[in-house]
Amino acid sequence: MLALRLVLLFLLIAANTLLHVPPLLVVALFKAVLPFQRVRVASNPVLTGLAESWIGVNSWMWDRFTGTRLQLDEGVALQADGHYLVLANHQSWVDILVLQKVFNRRIPLLRFFLKRQLFWVPLLGLAWWALDFPFMGRYTPKQVARRPELARRDIEATRRACGKFSAIPVSIMNFVEGTRFTVAKHAAQGAPYQHLLKPKSGGVAFVLDAMGAGLHAILDVTIVYPAGRPSLLDLLANRIPAVHVQVRQREIPPALIHGDYQGDRGFRAGFQQWINGIWREKDADVASMLAGSSHRA
Repeated sequence: MLALRLVLLFLLIAANTLLHVPPLLVVALFKAVLPFQRVRVASNPVLTGLAESWIGVNSWMWDRFTGTRLQLDEGVALQADGHYLVLANHQSWVDILVLQKVFNRRIPLLRFFLKRQLFWVPLLGLAWWALDFPFMGRYTPKQVARRPELARRDIEATRRACGKFSAIPVSIMNFVEGTRFTVAKHAAQGAPYQHLLKPKSGGVAFVLDAMGAGLHAILDVTIVYPAGRPSLLDLLANRIPAVHVQVRQREIPPALIHGDYQGDRGFRAGFQQWINGIWREKDADVASMLAGSSHRA
């Protein structure tokens, strides 16, 4: 039965992708070859609508074919036409589906910073390109130390992406840890947090530098899987009993907008201190959410 279930769901997911991606690419092609402001302005809501419909069908399949309970702790008045920077911890590819399910059509379409290699994922890479998802080099500290110009490439890529978003409602998503949590990574880092990896503040700083004044808030999202970190296969196989999500809205400190993260050591230290403070709170929130889950169980 499990094999039959997985085949059925893979076919439905593929059908949903094939239903939405080709028209999305057609609209994106018109947007690319007709470089007129009116065309770009008219194309954006069509592209966004197709993406939201795609996500909506995926979320419907979540509700219809799994028993996963989504518990949402949210004391926030969200705006569908807002300008948000969304920060979250990262444990699994399921995180992306969780975030899309929580926020779809409630805030502007989430746009992620993606590794350049993901452009070559069949159909999805082209869809992300059509929706103006930023593709980044994601260079390691060692690579940047050997070739400092690599850091400037990602900074410029961030500015170009943020420039496209300045005239439209947007939600820029950043998994601040830069990678998915595992016990091995946590041990290798010597992270000072019980449930999280060390946050990487550079990407957040570059976004605030590029468009901080155009963002009206940060949405700080904490995702917890009480039964343990799942895989996408676990979701499809209905092996995730519950997901707990907490959403906090945070103001953007004016002093952290338009700073020189790369060249100003004092600014960089202050920025890192701010991010680390958020991460200490998030670590405590994860512990509290896990404790609450065990009491309910």
